[in-house]
Amino acid sequence: MPRIVMKFGGTSMAGIERIRHVAGLVKREAERGNQLAVVVSAMAGETDRLVQLCKEAAPLYDPREYDVVVASGEQVTAGLLAITLQGMDMNARSYMGWQLPIRASGHSAALIDHIDASVLESVFAQGGIAVIPGFQGITAEGDLATLGRGGSDTSAVALAVAVKADRCDIYTDVEGVFTTDPRIVPRARKLQAVTYEEMLELASVGAKVLQTRSVGLAMRYNMPLQVLSSFEDRPGTLIVGDDKIEELNMEQQLITGIAHDKNEARVTLTGLPDRPGTVAAIFAPLAAANINVDMIVQSGAGLGGVSTLTFTVPNASLAHAVASLEKAQDTIGFETITTDTDVVKISAVGIGMRSNAGIAAKMFETLAERGINILAISTSEIKVSVLVPEDYTELAVRVLHTAFGLDAEQAA
Repeated sequence: MPRIVMKFGGTSMAGIERIRHVAGLVKREAERGNQLAVVVSAMAGETDRLVQLCKEAAPLYDPREYDVVVASGEQVTAGLLAITLQGMDMNARSYMGWQLPIRASGHSAALIDHIDASVLESVFAQGGIAVIPGFQGITAEGDLATLGRGGSDTSAVALAVAVKADRCDIYTDVEGVFTTDPRIVPRARKLQAVTYEEMLELASVGAKVLQTRSVGLAMRYNMPLQVLSSFEDRPGTLIVGDDKIEELNMEQQLITGIAHDKNEARVTLTGLPDRPGTVAAIFAPLAAANINVDMIVQSGAGLGGVSTLTFTVPNASLAHAVASLEKAQDTIGFETITTDTDVVKISAVGIGMRSNAGIAAKMFETLAERGINILAISTSEIKVSVLVPEDYTELAVRVLHTAFGLDAEQAA
């Protein structure tokens, strides 16, 4: 009997009517003879509301108590969906992360250590449907832990791996993965399939369809993913390995997609001493605070004077980053620290970059022609990212999408 993990995002769970619609999709899969575990997000906007309450209570909040607050959103939708399914004569029951249990370490961006599948195996054996709140687990100390924003995707993939599911279906408010955001570029194209590696890069640089960690986990265990719309009964996008792309006989584009991420804050330290160990002294406290650093640009180093270092962090981590650096100012030796949240990261992604030179040059030239100044650059084997002023977001995305031949003949 096929085994599927279904995951529904916040827009799919935004109110009782939408929850009823989700219950209908779950019932349809159950009637097809599939064993089901269903992972749900909080209602759209609910997690943002809870996070804001934490910030209002204390800007430098305790991560343990933060987890207690923000995990409540998913618990509500899990219970409501189970109640709705029961009203449709389905054998459904909700299971909190601690009841399975989902073992995790850390707070606010916890890592999954292990999932005990025995409870779910018992549910499947009895023909039941398990409804599980995404985003949460339990620490070794017995504390509630959350997996970071978008963590319900990671919960779903991890559960699919734990129960050896045939696939993991991610239902969201879009029909699949597009070459860019259709709200910015109406002629964006839906992709039939993308590789794990490309999706990992797209997710890491701002594509909102899937959380980065969930894609990395799927790639590690070769778990088939499918991105589908909760509202349109149409084929979605498969996320597969390179070999599967070749089996599908698909023409590989040089660039697969253009992504943008406004969740970036720029931090600049000036007057840094030009000596060994300075950079290490900057990033050690950030690492200790579990703050991810992305783009890094240093100028003036090696000239015997002072240098300047610029880097980016997620907007949500900015206050903690600044606090950590100011606390270590005497050790680091910087003169001033400035921040800027009016920036956006624009990225071009595609495995075609491996065998084609000149992608970065074309990207820089395209932006220059439109007078868009580049503030920072980062690259990988299949990605080029630039930081630009936020006011140029839509223009940058549109001109790059056209420049790399991604426009569809008709609007999506």
